[in-house]
Amino acid sequence: MSVVTTLNFGGRTEEAVEHYQAVLDADVLMLMRFRECPDTSFAKSGFEEKVFHATIRIGSTELMASDVGCDDPSFETSFTGFAFAVRAKSIEDAERYFTGLSEKGQVIVPLSETFFATRYGIVTDRFGVSWKITVPGESE
Repeated sequence: MSVVTTLNFGGRTEEAVEHYQAVLDADVLMLMRFRECPDTSFAKSGFEEKVFHATIRIGSTELMASDVGCDDPSFETSFTGFAFAVRAKSIEDAERYFTGLSEKGQVIVPLSETFFATRYGIVTDRFGVSWKITVPGESE
């Protein structure tokens, strides 16, 4: 069994996938648009280019993403109560990830040295997803 996180970006999935490709070196394993969906019951006018389903890999972690449901006027994208923790291999990688995720986002805890890590910081990206960036310390 495996558990994979699925994120719904409310119509911005393609933008999110492209951003994570550029910032976190994500690999796109699969991306299907609504126009490509074999089940025509999901077809909606104006949604042809929206993402029906995407799977990306960041490091060894797979994430799924979708725009399904964003046509509902009451739909609200909200990513609260969790954060993705990225263990960077170097300070340079951590700084690059943090800077990229911070672009149009919000720095919660600036990336800095701590008693438990060579570098640690928290950022909420432009999509509202929380990320904890860490370069493990010697004791980890």
